Amino acid sequence: MNGNPRRSKLAEVPLAKHDLAIRRMMLSLLAMVLVALTGALFYFLLGRGRWSFGECAYMAIITISTVGFGELNQMEGVPGARAVTIALIIGGLGVIAYFQANLTSILVEGSVGQVFRRNRMRKKIIAQEGHVVVAGAGSTGRHVIEELVKTERPFVVIERDREHAERISEELMGGNMLVVHGDATMDHVLLQAGVDRASGVVAALTHDKDNLFVTLSARGLNPTARIVAKVVEDETTPKMLKAGANRVVSPAMIGGMRMVSELVRPDVTEFLDLMVRDKDRALRFEEVVIRAGSVLIDVALKDSSIRRDTRALIVAMRGEDGVFSYNPEPTIVMREGWTLVAIGEPDNIRKLRALAGEPSPVSRLMGAS
Repeated sequence: MNGNPRRSKLAEVPLAKHDLAIRRMMLSLLAMVLVALTGALFYFLLGRGRWSFGECAYMAIITISTVGFGELNQMEGVPGARAVTIALIIGGLGVIAYFQANLTSILVEGSVGQVFRRNRMRKKIIAQEGHVVVAGAGSTGRHVIEELVKTERPFVVIERDREHAERISEELMGGNMLVVHGDATMDHVLLQAGVDRASGVVAALTHDKDNLFVTLSARGLNPTARIVAKVVEDETTPKMLKAGANRVVSPAMIGGMRMVSELVRPDVTEFLDLMVRDKDRALRFEEVVIRAGSVLIDVALKDSSIRRDTRALIVAMRGEDGVFSYNPEPTIVMREGWTLVAIGEPDNIRKLRALAGEPSPVSRLMGAS
């Protein structure tokens, strides 16, 4: 019995097109070897010790390949030997043609290169830890991916449409996006994406029932991951939360909020738009937890080097009581375990994480690999 159920699930992954091409080539090679061995065996049995098995194998190979250097010594005196040769020529033409066709197909279609690229990607995905799994790269998932790229968070995408995923990968990451091609509602596909080692999961598929399956499966495979699921119908929200989602997001609700914000607070909306859409600056709100050993512990905000060393702006803090303190007083003393809500660019936030003793997502990834 297999002691690793996750490995057995991974073994159930269906073969892709290039996998099938490789398998066909290996089957044709096996068929060619079997025909050669069969021919050699017949020659050896018919010769009754007259020829060594090596000589018989050599004769079978040159016959199958239609090279035809010459017959075995005294072959004309062995009944049935030439009949075997005729059969080998006929059978050999078939297996050689089949092998050459598959080999040409693999080389022309680039299947070998695809296999190597896929293996490299698989190794990179296996090295991931503490990453985000994005289930679905559709209209919603693409925006999720863009934000993860801008904020330099490690992630793996699950997408059925190979061409669509490759197009997004090329546009956003120069073709270097980590992608698992498959159905995100299946456990073995989630495991391929490393969901059991992920820090978060985004269920961004088109239909609520699919996102419900992703949420339920991901929670079963990783009890500690933070799961955010997309919902289309409001009545799906309680089911999604029961399935294990930490938060649900309704595009319809967010769209409505955006429309009214454009109406009543246009300047604030424009500022937030500039934060998100500015290609030259990735200004974001981020949260940073003060860890044990941090230089910020028991230090007042005004006495810390946060502003000078990081240029990040602290807009809120959350203490051990779980209550947010907005626009914290300069005299407030920070404690271990507190969460700092800051606004800054990725480089600013990395420096703030260093002061807080919290490894950045990228450094956690490097440590895992």
